[in-house]
Amino acid sequence: MISLLKARERLLSPLFSSSIRRRISSNLSYSCEEAGGSDVFIHPSSVVHPSAVIGKGVSVGPYCTVGSSVKLGDGCKLYPSSHIFGNTALGESCVLMTGAVVGDELPGYTVIGGNNIIGHHAVVGVKCQDLKYKDGDECFLCIGNNNEIREFCSIHRSSKASDKTVIGDNNLIMGSCHIAHDCKIGDRNIFANNTLLAGHVIVEDYTHSAGATVVHQFCHIGSFAFIGGGSVVSQDVPKYMMVTGERAELRGLNLEGLKRNGFTMSEMKSLRAAYRKIFMSTDAVPLNLEERLTKMEHNQELYSVPAVGAMLQSIRASFAEGRRGICKFRQWLDS
Repeated sequence: MISLLKARERLLSPLFSSSIRRRISSNLSYSCEEAGGSDVFIHPSSVVHPSAVIGKGVSVGPYCTVGSSVKLGDGCKLYPSSHIFGNTALGESCVLMTGAVVGDELPGYTVIGGNNIIGHHAVVGVKCQDLKYKDGDECFLCIGNNNEIREFCSIHRSSKASDKTVIGDNNLIMGSCHIAHDCKIGDRNIFANNTLLAGHVIVEDYTHSAGATVVHQFCHIGSFAFIGGGSVVSQDVPKYMMVTGERAELRGLNLEGLKRNGFTMSEMKSLRAAYRKIFMSTDAVPLNLEERLTKMEHNQELYSVPAVGAMLQSIRASFAEGRRGICKFRQWLDS
């Protein structure tokens, strides 16, 4: 027992403690110097390339990888076993959760703005799954600010040098979602779990998809639209509308979403009246969709409401060359 106590005293002696402190301080100072910033922590088990640009206050946890062309903004935090590769830049205060992979060793770049969260085992900014992509072509991904990308999501770079995959600001992308090459996502959208967007899909602002939603390539989803759970969207969803179904069909206006986002009762009343005249017409002589839209545009009382004008423009744009038309509506098809 006496020998054990003496051994403990030697371990706790000031001389021994000072030696340990000097070695730890030396290691941390080296890490800070290599990172080129102040108050930087890099765990000794992580691999940070000396050419990487590390901002102030960055924390790199155990077993992480930071590639040679990576730029980390001030205050970024990498949890254990997260990895950043290729020509990739993260803005201030981004967080990579355990297992997240960002960027790829490909021509082009991945640029992510500030205050984004990349969830556990999410894969962001890697090679697309489009067979038309040619090895050696530049490909790009740009993500804005304040997005939360949850666990197991995948977001791919563009399929060609002339395009980009783009995600705006303040989006919530829940677990296991997929955003394919060349998609354009606006601001303040909510994609529930297992929402799958094929290539070249355009999603505007303030949309909401429920779980297990699939969107066909080249479709457009208009602002404030709602997609019901389990839907397969193979054509455009105009602004303000709600769709659902195995082959999604129009089910009216997303009135609850409009209400939550500050639309007035007067605006919603005008939108409902316009929707009924276009898709639920009771005219004695049946009119086709083009005739109904034209008739609606001559209704000065309704068409003068900006929201109604935007809805009609969204519908018309879906029938332009190269577009897919709008989701079907049963009563409209029967008329």
